[in-house]
Amino acid sequence: MANDAHGSDIQAPAGTREELLDVVDDYVAALVAGDPDAAPLSPDVAFVENQESKTPGEGLWRTASGPPTDFTIYVPDPASGQVGFMGLLEEAGEPVLLGLRLQVEDGRITEAEHLIARDLTPGRDDHNNLANLRSPRYTFLDTVDPAHRNSREELLEITANYYDALAEDDGSLAAFAPNCVRIENGFQTTCKTPPPEPDAAELLRTLDAGEQLDAGAFSNITRVESRRFDVADVETGLVCGLSQLRHPMEETTLDIEGVPGVETVERDFDPFDTVAMHVFKISGGKIRAIEAVGIRAPYESSTGWE
Repeated sequence: MANDAHGSDIQAPAGTREELLDVVDDYVAALVAGDPDAAPLSPDVAFVENQESKTPGEGLWRTASGPPTDFTIYVPDPASGQVGFMGLLEEAGEPVLLGLRLQVEDGRITEAEHLIARDLTPGRDDHNNLANLRSPRYTFLDTVDPAHRNSREELLEITANYYDALAEDDGSLAAFAPNCVRIENGFQTTCKTPPPEPDAAELLRTLDAGEQLDAGAFSNITRVESRRFDVADVETGLVCGLSQLRHPMEETTLDIEGVPGVETVERDFDPFDTVAMHVFKISGGKIRAIEAVGIRAPYESSTGWE
């Protein structure tokens, strides 16, 4: 498995961008068909789904019932031999958001990792998550003009700074573009238009990504660990990263700074982790947009790769 740092060891080239994209499509088609033999799997492939080590044929291999919709995002990285993917599939007739990471060597998949978010339709008018999962935002499909592209090393460094900013509650540590919109499991968490009578949480969601960190909206996240973000595509400016956000919940009342009308926010939960895959859009050295899939897990839980 790739090392837990942006300076991770680079595997032998796995092929071109196009070949990695084909591997993802072949894998997902086999997954939906429930047929591991149809996927280009190595005989000793390692497979983890939602932090649990499994065997191909188990988990989503058994329950997937429909192919990806128009919502698909690909992050091929020949340099690391990896490819990230985010897509809306169907499981037992219900929509699920899949975050996928594949390690490819000599055309065969040696590692497969699933992160599956379910319950995407919580039944609230203001949480119509599926509306944001009809198709990817254009920026995630567009290539970056060569004049504004960052090198692979720069993309990984910018991503590393994002995780530092999240852990330190300091938006200045990350290279956010103004009005950077973050969407998680289909729910827009930044730059939202406030309703007529917004509560404190809704007002915080009107801020952009950097402003939220500066305000202390995520101060209950004290550590960002198991960081794995060595999947980057220079052409599209996309970086795929996985991590575990530790929420010890030692303070259930968060002090908010710099937001008129909001002094505190209550976050009364038991300690937990958020296991997340983020896809960052970066151009001109700035994070322009973020798409994420995440699940709640027990506090201090492992990744399944230990």
